[in-house]
Amino acid sequence: MTRPLALALTGPTASGKTGAALALAQAWSSRGGLEIISVDSALVYRDMDIGTAKPTSSELSSVPHHLIDIRDPMQAYSAAEFVRDAESLMQQIRARGRLPLLVGGTMLYFKTLLEGLSDMPQANAEVRAQLQEDLKQQGLDALYHRLQTIDPVTAARLAPADTQRILRALEVWQLSARPISSFQIRDTQAPVRKDIAMISLEPVERSWLHTRIAQRFDQMLEQGLVDEVQDLRARGDLHADLPSMRCVGYRQVWEALDQSTPLNVMRDKGIAATRQLAKRQITWLRSMPHRHAVAADADDALPQVLALAQALMQG
Repeated sequence: MTRPLALALTGPTASGKTGAALALAQAWSSRGGLEIISVDSALVYRDMDIGTAKPTSSELSSVPHHLIDIRDPMQAYSAAEFVRDAESLMQQIRARGRLPLLVGGTMLYFKTLLEGLSDMPQANAEVRAQLQEDLKQQGLDALYHRLQTIDPVTAARLAPADTQRILRALEVWQLSARPISSFQIRDTQAPVRKDIAMISLEPVERSWLHTRIAQRFDQMLEQGLVDEVQDLRARGDLHADLPSMRCVGYRQVWEALDQSTPLNVMRDKGIAATRQLAKRQITWLRSMPHRHAVAADADDALPQVLALAQALMQG
């Protein structure tokens, strides 16, 4: 069997990916070393450190990291851009004689990397401008009802207040005369590439993960998450519908500041949103039969990851 091009380490939020990745880096130091490619749609943004659980400066300096702090919060970063960057980085890291280690929990990035890009239309400035004008003149409710008519499958899975995704679904329809759900259904049938070995940290007991999520969110609050969001708001050019500000944690704090929500209510909403994110991530993972799952809540989870990584990368 051919040795894989790269190793991937994934799992739901708060499952221990960062610690396991650093342990793998230490273990690989005598084998030529490795470099980490972040697979996280929040870590790409600068000045968003606390709420993204960004690795510390010492962690970042202990092993080369890529695709962290590469965008301003005003900018978007698509799955297609991630695939382009990750493909290039994997080849560069291999050329340096090191192992590319893809680490993160943005499952759309992983899915796109493993199954390939669809022919879904790219963003179109003219169409988007017209939709923005429709939004201004008619309101979001009218656009959501329009989506319910042309693509009830997508409308059913989107929140009526999800401006970004509603506009994107309408944009795809106008450009292709096809519902965005038709592209996504086809993608689930795409072949999976075999040259990336995937290890997934998945807890057996959901309560274990819920406890860690609450502890980490409380730690973020203690470290100054609210102040971090206030600083971002103070820039004056950011708003709640940007992809960066829709990241879990940031969205809840932004809304709390808008509505003068009590801290304890905002905390509960942030924890609940993070738990929902973890649930979606686990659902995505279960649709990836090629992954090698390790019980994240097992006492020997880390030794299992190290042993499995060694076995997988022997080829």
